[in-house]
Amino acid sequence: MTIRVFLVDDHAMFRAGVRAGLGDEVEVVGEAGTVPEAVAGIAATDPDVVLLDVHLPAGGGPAVIAGVRAGSATSVSGSGSGSANEEHPRFLALSVSDAPEDVVTVIRAGARGYVTKAISADELTAAIERVAEGDVVFSPLLAGFVIDAFRATPTAAPTDPELDLLTPRELEVMRLLARGYAYKEIAAELFIGTKTVETHASNVLRKLQLSNRHQLTRWAAERRML
Repeated sequence: MTIRVFLVDDHAMFRAGVRAGLGDEVEVVGEAGTVPEAVAGIAATDPDVVLLDVHLPAGGGPAVIAGVRAGSATSVSGSGSGSANEEHPRFLALSVSDAPEDVVTVIRAGARGYVTKAISADELTAAIERVAEGDVVFSPLLAGFVIDAFRATPTAAPTDPELDLLTPRELEVMRLLARGYAYKEIAAELFIGTKTVETHASNVLRKLQLSNRHQLTRWAAERRML
């Protein structure tokens, strides 16, 4: 299935480069360079994923997310049926900035992930696919910022019987998954095969009764495990 993507960045040359580099699994349905253009364009094209920069004229990534959410809520209210789907479209931040405040701000606004512009075209395509599927994606060094931010929120009890369900290796895999590491990166870190990582990841999600990495990151952060 083709993933419909909307690009938001104030540099036309960068947008052109991203468009050219994305895989065949991704269709770019629109692009914008400012917050108002982005909000209007996203509403008109209804993409699956919005790839957006953090800093834009007349606002930034969080302003785009807020504008889209507000427009969706108004549309639903006016129709008198259903409720706004806060998971559509999904947002993935793509920025040159790796400042903690930028990462945390856009994630709190509703983005499902954050990667830097140093990412390769293949890695970006994979990140878009994961976000479209409901997963959470971070460049490895950035996940800690989000985890630290969530540590400031109310947490669950310090001990959790669910942890007893995981083997020591599954705990290691869980921590790296929650930090946004890809399977290949986890395999290299733990000196195990990629297929073994996939098996451990599946076991972790099943035992903890979680559906995806987004839920796993929140679960681990709430328990101050990372």
